[in-house]
Amino acid sequence: MPRQLPPLVLASSSPRRRELLAQIGVTPAGIDPADIDESPLVDELPAHHALRLAKAKAEVVAARSAGSVVLAADTVVGCGRRILPKAESADDVRRCLDLLSGRRHRVYGGLCVIDAAGKVRTRLVQTAVLFKKLSRAEIDAYLACGEGVGKAGGYAIQGRAALFARGLVGSHSNVVGLSLFETAALLRAAGIDPLLAA
Repeated sequence: MPRQLPPLVLASSSPRRRELLAQIGVTPAGIDPADIDESPLVDELPAHHALRLAKAKAEVVAARSAGSVVLAADTVVGCGRRILPKAESADDVRRCLDLLSGRRHRVYGGLCVIDAAGKVRTRLVQTAVLFKKLSRAEIDAYLACGEGVGKAGGYAIQGRAALFARGLVGSHSNVVGLSLFETAALLRAAGIDPLLAA
C-alpha cells in the first residue's frame, strides 16, 4: 500500500513556480499566496531579503494550513549590494536593464519549507548572470514586448531576455523563479519525494 503523502500548499500565485514544480512531477494540493509587505529593510542585502521574505511567506501560510507542507519562495535580483525592484512599469524595466547592461549580477532565491509538524527548513540559492552590453534599440524592443513588467530585475530569462544572458553560473531554474534541485531536497526532508508524488 503506497504511503500517503502530506498535502503541499504553495505560498505563491506565480504561474512560473507552478510550471517549475510540474516539471519535476509535483502538483500542489493548494495555492495560497501570502500577502506580506515585501519592502526591503534599511540597508538590507539582497541575499538576506530573499531568505527573509521566503520564511515570512511560509510562516503566514503555515499558520492557516495545519497538517500541510508549505513551500514558499522569493526571487531577488541583486547588483552589488543593491536590490533591484520587481518592475511595475516600462520605466522600471528600462532602469533595471540600463543598470544590468554589460554587467554581472546575482539572482538570489530564498526557499522555505515548513513541514506538517511545523519544522522550518530554509535554503538560499545564488546564480550569477552576465548580461551582454545592451543597445538602446535592444532595450526599446524588449520594452515593447512587455514581458519584463512584473519580473524581479525587470527581465524574464525564460523569455526573450535569454538573448541578453552571455553566461550563467548556477541554477537556471532559480533565475526563472524556483531552484528545483534545492526545492526537491527540502520537499523530501518534509516527507514529499517528487519522484513519488506524481
